Amino acid sequence: MTPHWKPIIDSIPSDQVATGDFDPDQHLQYEPPARVHTMKDLNLPENTGISAVAVSEPFRLFTTEAVHRMRAEVLSQDVWNNCQYSSNLAQCQLRGFAARYAPFVYDTWKSPVTLSIISKLAGLDLVTEMDFEIAHINISVRSEEEKKQQVAAFAEKQAFDEDEGIAGCPYEPEEKPIVDWHTDAYPFVCVTMLSDCTSMIGGETALRTGNGEIVKVRGPQMGCAVILQGRYIEHQALRALGTTERITMVTSFRPRSPNLPDDTVLTTVRPISNLSELYSQYSEYRLEILEERVRTQLRVLRENKRGGKKVNVKALKEFIRAQTDFLAHMEHEMVDEELVTMGNIDDSHLHHFSQDDVVAKRKRAA
Repeated sequence: MTPHWKPIIDSIPSDQVATGDFDPDQHLQYEPPARVHTMKDLNLPENTGISAVAVSEPFRLFTTEAVHRMRAEVLSQDVWNNCQYSSNLAQCQLRGFAARYAPFVYDTWKSPVTLSIISKLAGLDLVTEMDFEIAHINISVRSEEEKKQQVAAFAEKQAFDEDEGIAGCPYEPEEKPIVDWHTDAYPFVCVTMLSDCTSMIGGETALRTGNGEIVKVRGPQMGCAVILQGRYIEHQALRALGTTERITMVTSFRPRSPNLPDDTVLTTVRPISNLSELYSQYSEYRLEILEERVRTQLRVLRENKRGGKKVNVKALKEFIRAQTDFLAHMEHEMVDEELVTMGNIDDSHLHHFSQDDVVAKRKRAA
């Protein structure tokens, strides 16, 4: 069931927030990350996914004014009343709001300048997945008293560890993470921090490597972001101490080229979505991909005919099989509404990909 409650979150009064359209010269403050980690760095097969890029270190993306504009839209009454979801993976999420209630957020992620930055970091020309995924908001809140108690408990544990000679170990929260272990529904995500994390302890993103080890990527500060090829890497958002709120904006991306594989699955988003909107937008962009592929194949057939060349039956049948698989995948992902349990996400998204399947998909789509 969709929850209808709103936690107490500090926000700038609306009359103190600037207005006007998104302007990349005014609202973007991009500073490249110190490092971008590859799939190979995580001991994952290099042919996993659609890019060699796995995850970036945090990088500055937005000005403080842009963050305040985003927060004002995200925390608006309309968004909280109409776009709030909860699941067994995360307690409080906002989804599918930007096109209707958050024009600044929508224009930010549709901007060619923003897309160029994200694409360059990902090593691949990307577009936003679909309007419903601009953008997904994860929210964790606690009272000031709870914050003080947790920080005091952490300090006590640190003192104990020093006495026992085990100080210096990274903070491991005992609470359930903000978002539990999962792979994303979509190829790439950009995770942007909308909260002040100056005093935050923890809050990293944990990644499971190809050999089963866990590595952590430092969480971004307010206005900063990380990119992650999250469809192919199991990860979780760890809980943090030292703050009363943690609000992250997750924007999803897919390849612009219709000739690249689209491994999008809806497992983790079906139970936290307006299914009519989700299925409509998912079908529209997938059928547009199919349309472009068919048009390309038609051009090849017509050019070969004009040139007096024989039909390459083997290649044509391979193309037909690839598109049959493409449509079958769509049909599989669009589960009948009465069979979807809202808020309940199973663990099928964690199953590891067969590398043979990945390679075969890439060859068929090329």
